[in-house]
Amino acid sequence: MAKRSSLSIRIIEGKNLPAKDITGSSDPYCIVKVDNESIIRTATVWKTLCPFWGEEYQVHLPPTFHAVSFYVMDEDALSRDDVIGKVCLTRDTLASHPKGFSGWTHLTEVDPDEEVQGEIHLRLEVVPGIRASRLRCSVLQARDLASKDRNGASDPFVRVHYNGRTQETSVVVNVQRLRAAQQEEGWFRLQPDQSKSRRGEGNLGSLQLEVRLRDETVLPSSCYQPLVQLLCREVKLGTQDPGQLIPIIEETTSAECRQEVATNLLKLFLGQGLAKDFLDLLFQLELGRTSEANTLFRSNSLASKSMESFLKVAGMQYLHGVLGPIIDRVFEEKKYVELDPSKVEVKDVGCSGLHRSQTESEVLEQSAQTLRAHLRALLNAICRSVRACPAVVRATFRQLFRRVHERFPNAQHENVPFIAVTSFLCLRFISPAIMSPRLFHLRERHADARTSRTLLLLAKAVQNVANMDTPVSRAKEAWMEPLQPTVRQGVTQLKDFIMKLVGIEEKEELDLQQTLNLQVPLVKEGPLFIHRTKGKGPLTSSSFKKLHFSLTTEALSFAKTSSSKKSAFIKLTSIQAAEKVEEKSFGSSHVMQVIYTDDVGQPQTIYLQCKCVNELNQWLSALRKVSINNPGLLGSYHPGIFRGDKWSCCHQKDKTDRGCDKTRSRVTLQEWNDPLDHDLEAQLIYRHLLGVEAALREKFRLLSGDTEAGTSTTGPGGAPEDSLAQLLHVLQDLQEAHNSSLVNLTPTERHHLLELQT
Repeated sequence: MAKRSSLSIRIIEGKNLPAKDITGSSDPYCIVKVDNESIIRTATVWKTLCPFWGEEYQVHLPPTFHAVSFYVMDEDALSRDDVIGKVCLTRDTLASHPKGFSGWTHLTEVDPDEEVQGEIHLRLEVVPGIRASRLRCSVLQARDLASKDRNGASDPFVRVHYNGRTQETSVVVNVQRLRAAQQEEGWFRLQPDQSKSRRGEGNLGSLQLEVRLRDETVLPSSCYQPLVQLLCREVKLGTQDPGQLIPIIEETTSAECRQEVATNLLKLFLGQGLAKDFLDLLFQLELGRTSEANTLFRSNSLASKSMESFLKVAGMQYLHGVLGPIIDRVFEEKKYVELDPSKVEVKDVGCSGLHRSQTESEVLEQSAQTLRAHLRALLNAICRSVRACPAVVRATFRQLFRRVHERFPNAQHENVPFIAVTSFLCLRFISPAIMSPRLFHLRERHADARTSRTLLLLAKAVQNVANMDTPVSRAKEAWMEPLQPTVRQGVTQLKDFIMKLVGIEEKEELDLQQTLNLQVPLVKEGPLFIHRTKGKGPLTSSSFKKLHFSLTTEALSFAKTSSSKKSAFIKLTSIQAAEKVEEKSFGSSHVMQVIYTDDVGQPQTIYLQCKCVNELNQWLSALRKVSINNPGLLGSYHPGIFRGDKWSCCHQKDKTDRGCDKTRSRVTLQEWNDPLDHDLEAQLIYRHLLGVEAALREKFRLLSGDTEAGTSTTGPGGAPEDSLAQLLHVLQDLQEAHNSSLVNLTPTERHHLLELQT
C-alpha cells in the first residue's frame, strides 16, 4: 500500500501585468515551484501585459509537500529576469477544493525576506530545576536553505526568541506541549516571520489558474485483480456479452471527466495487452448507434477520447519523427504568410526589391507557394512513414478501417473508412500538434504571431486533405482555393498511405512487433554536457563536454553523437539518486547529478548540464521514474560539489558524508510515454466508478427489475448474475479494503510551527 499525490496544473493566462520594459510592455513567463523547488517553466509570451499560455502539466509528488507557488517573471536578455509577482497555494487550500482550485487570483509582491525555504534540525527539552524549569534548545543543522548571496550561497545563523529574551542561534515553540513531552527532536520546516507586516498586493495584475490536488491510497495489486479481470473479460467478449459493462460506464460518465476516464481505461488495457480490443469494442459501439456517415466519430464520445489518448501514448515518438522537421522549418523561416485578402498587411512584408513594396497579389501568391511547399513536405513525410508507425497503431487503424467499411459498404460511402482513419490521425492528432507545437513537445517556446498564423493555415490545409476535399470543406473558406491542387494531390497520397498502413498482413505485423520487442525501449535521448569530478581543481561551466545521451529501461548511456557507438553506460539498477546541483557550484542553475555505484560497488557521481530548466526537469523526471524501484535509493544527498577538501554546500570535510539535503525521487512530471503503473490506473478507475456508484445501482435496478441493487442471487459457482452486479460487489470489496487500510495507517508525522529569524 502506498500514498500517491499529484497535481493537475493548468496555467491559463494573465492580465493587467505591470510594464517592466522601457517600451511599456513585458515578456512574461511563469515558474512553478513545489516547496521552493522549480519544476516547471512556461514559454515566454513576448511584448504583452495580458499573456495567454494555456499550458497543462501533471506533477507527481510526495504527500508531505506544503505549497505550490506560481512566479510570474519578465524575461530580460541583458540582465537577470525581473520578478513581477507570485501566487502561492498551500496544500490545505488545495485540499479544501476537492474539484480543484479554479479562477483568477491577484499576484502579490515577492518580498525577499518572506522567500523562506528549508528545514532546521532542533532538539528541545525542558530541564527541571530547583526553583524553575529551564528550556534548552539545541540547534543542530539546517538543510535546503534559500540562497541569499549573489554567488548562490548564504551565511546562515539562528536567532531564538522566547519570553521576551533573544539569543543568537536560537525559537518560539509550544511550551505547554513541550512540558508534557519533556523532550522533542526533529526536522522543522522554516516559515516567514509572521511579526513583520505584509505588503499590499498593489497593481501587479492577476493570474488565471486551474489546480487540482489528488491524494490516492494505492492498495496491493491483489486487491485490484477482480476489477481488472472483470473489465478485461468484458473487452475480450466484445459486443457478444449482453451485460455490456463498457457502454454502461460510458453512459454514467459525465462529459467533463470523460477524457480522464478514457485515458485511465486506455492505459489499463494497454498494460494488459488489450488496447486494440478495447478500442475495437468502442468502434463497434459507436458504429452501432450512428446512422449518418458524416457524423461518425465527430462527438466527444468515449471512443473519440480513448483514441486521442491512445495516439498520444503510443504514437508521440512517431508524430515527432513525421512532423518535427516541418515544424522546425516553419519556425526557422519566420515568413509572413496570409491567404485571406481581408487580413493581408503589406507593411508587415518588407520590400521585394530596392525601390518598391510588394503588392497584395504578390503577398498572396508568395504565401500560397510557401504553404504548398510545407503541405507537400508534410504529406511526403506521412507517406514515407508506414513502417515507422508503431505496430499497435497500425493494427488499430486496420481494425477501424475494416469495421467502418462493414458498416457503410455502399459505393456512395467509399471515402468513409478513409475519413474515419484521418479523423483521428489528422484531425485529432497531427492538426492540433501543428497549431500548438509546444503542447506536444515539438518546440520549447510558443510561436510568435506570424509563425502562429502560418501554422494555423497549414493545419487548415491538412484538415481539408483529411476531409477528402469535400465541397463542404471547400465552401467554408474560399480564399484557401490557391492550395486546392496540392490538397487534391494530397487526398490521393493520403488514401494510398492508408491502404498501405492497413494493408500490412497480420503475420508480417507480428514479425515486426517481435523484432521491436527485442529492442530495449527508449525512454529519453538528447545532447547533454557531462563533467566528471577528478582531483582538486576548480570546476567551471567550461569543463563540460557535449555528448549524446540515451536513457532506456536498462541503462543510461552516452556517445559522441547519436549515431556513434555507445562509449559508456550506467546500469539503471545502480542509480541511487538524480538531483539538481546548486547554482554556485558551476555558475549554472541547469545542472543535475546522477549518483550511482560502479561495478565494484563504489559510489560515483556524474554532473550533467542541460540547456534550460524544462530540459533539466524532464531528464530528472525520466531518471527518477525508471529507477523508482531501485533498492539502493538515497534519502539524502549533497546539492553542492566536493571541492578541495570539503563539500561546497555544507562544508563537511568527509566526502562520504550521507548528505545535507533530502532527495526528491518522488517529484516527477507526467509524460505520455511514462512507464505504465497498473495499480495506479486501477485505483483511478475504481475511484471514478465509486463516484458514480449510485447511478450504477440505479442502472442495475432498471435492468434487473430488482428493488434493491446489489442483492442479486448467485449461481452454483458463487458468481453474480451479470457483470454489473459483479462490478457492484467488486466496488464494495475495494471500499472495505480501503477502509481497513485507513484503520491500519500509522499516525502521520506531527508538524510544528517554529518562528525563526535567519
